[in-house]
Formats: sequence, structure tokens, C-alpha cells
Amino acid sequence: MNWSGLESLVSGVNKYSTAFGRIWLSMVFVFRVLVFVVAAQRVWGDENKDFVCNTKQPGCTNVCYDHIFPISHIRLWALQLIFVTCPSLMVMAHVKYREGKDKKYVELHQGSHLYANPGKKRGGLWWTYLLSLVFKAGFDTSFLYILYRIYHGYDLPKLSKCSLDPCPNTVDCFISRPTEKKIFMLFMVVSSALCIFMCIMEMMYLIGKRIIKVLRIQHNNERLTFANHQESATVVPHQSQHRRIDPTLAESQLSLNRREKLGQKTTFL
Repeated sequence: MNWSGLESLVSGVNKYSTAFGRIWLSMVFVFRVLVFVVAAQRVWGDENKDFVCNTKQPGCTNVCYDHIFPISHIRLWALQLIFVTCPSLMVMAHVKYREGKDKKYVELHQGSHLYANPGKKRGGLWWTYLLSLVFKAGFDTSFLYILYRIYHGYDLPKLSKCSLDPCPNTVDCFISRPTEKKIFMLFMVVSSALCIFMCIMEMMYLIGKRIIKVLRIQHNNERLTFANHQESATVVPHQSQHRRIDPTLAESQLSLNRREKLGQKTTFL
């Protein structure tokens, strides 16, 4: 497997990631990929060769080994790393799609751009990025659960009992360097748990940032609406402060009204 090629592909999403995403990438390649390639493969290289059972029955050792190790830790971790890193390629593919769409738009509209920044996490790209985080956390959680279910916990016993056919009776089986393998297994489990935590933190950061942005826009709109209302109230006087005069009222009727008011004041005096 060409891990350097996979690293170059996934590292391309680094410039489109948040600070939490960059920490996640560093943890994946430093604490998981490098440890897997440099140390873990050598530690588990002798798991089949040095697996010993106290019996001479042909086929018993192979059957017991298959029962104790249904799937190799190395192959399970390799699948886990592939599944976990692939969702990051979704973000790169979406950004490339935006760049191609923007390039066609520029050619058709004489230099006018469709996206000011194709890598900006807005609109559909924001949802793609959030979905990639859900997939990464989900895959890591699923593989940790699979590892726990297959090996009945995160432990490698020094002695395992096996009584499957064609073993004549219950035999004792031993794996090589169980303590060292257990340490590496716990290291990979803790690294996976930290990566899940970073994905959750990044999801909370993205959602919180979006909520704050929506609330800020809503607050600015309310302030703008209130300012426009105040300006309209200042320019247009209230009807109760000024008596409205009917423009259709005739001049003779206005004079008659004045005379009636004057007569009322004289009678009062």
C-alpha cells in the first residue's frame, strides 16, 4: 500500500480545514500512519509464525489461531485508516468542482467570478465538510467497536484455551510478545479515540460558528429595521399632533365655520 500517495492526497485538504482539522490530520499521520508503518507492522509480523499450541495434532494450531485472531490487527487498522481518511477527499472533490465551475463562469462572463473563494466553507461545501466529519468519527467509532467485539475487549491474554476440532482436547496456545502487542494496540485505540474527540470538537466549532453568524445577521437586520422605523417616525409627524384639513372643503364653507366659531365666542362673553 502506497501510504505516501495517500498522505499527499489527504494533506491537500489541509488548507481547506479549520484549526481542529489540521490537528486531526497531524494526529492521523504522526500517531497512526507513521506508527503503523514503522513499528506496528514489525511487532505483528510474527503473530502467525510464533503462535504455539501445546499439541502435535495436525491442523489444531491453525484452527486455534483462526479462532483467536479472526482478523489480523494490522489488516483491521489498515482498513480503518483507509475508511477514516477517504471522507476528507469529499471536501477536495467539492472544492475542485467549484473551481471548475468558477472557471467556466469566468470564461462566459468576461472575468466575473462565480465564487470569490471556492474553498470558503459556505453553502454546499459547509454541509460536505460537516458530513465528512460525521463519516470520520463514525468510521473510527465503528472500527473500535468491531475490535472490541472480535477480541472481547482491548486485551491480549498471554494464555488462550482452545478446544476446537481437530484438537483432541483443550489445548493451551501462546502468542509471541503479548505485552508489546498490547501496548501498541492500546496506543492505536487511544489515538483513534482522540481523533474522534477532535472530529466532535470540530463539528461543534462549525455548528457554533454558523449559529453565531445567523444570530448576528438577525440582530443586524433587527437594528436596521428599527433604525428605518425611527427615521420614518421623525420625518412623518404623528396625526394626533396636527389637525388634518380636508382639501375638498369649499371656501364658503370655511368662512361659514369661522363665523359660527366667532358667534359662539361672543355668546360666551
